Amino acid sequence: MRILVIDDDRDFVEATRTVLESAPYQVDIAYSGAAGLAQARAARPDLIILDVIMPGESGFDIYEKLQAEPGLADVPVILLTSLSGSLSAMPTVGVKPVEYIEKPVRPAELLRRIKALSG
Repeated sequence: MRILVIDDDRDFVEATRTVLESAPYQVDIAYSGAAGLAQARAARPDLIILDVIMPGESGFDIYEKLQAEPGLADVPVILLTSLSGSLSAMPTVGVKPVEYIEKPVRPAELLRRIKALSG
């Protein structure tokens, strides 16, 4: 399974890559929404882990673009947020993500969610 991680936090990305590769998954990374969108188009991942709060375009913006792309609209997306409080209170601007995970992400929880989404 190929997983694309899109997050501007390089430490988080590297730690997540280590966890995912040990699972073992193939991991692609992007440090911005635009780079992530380009990487998704090129690599056609099986799952995308996407940070909500990034400079420039937010994870919600990128998610909406992914949903508009043939061949990417069906790719499961896990949205990550560092916003404290209830995830149900987060504005979604019409976006319906597959999953939300609050940061800091526990590796076991991330792997459990990925396994559930991959069937």
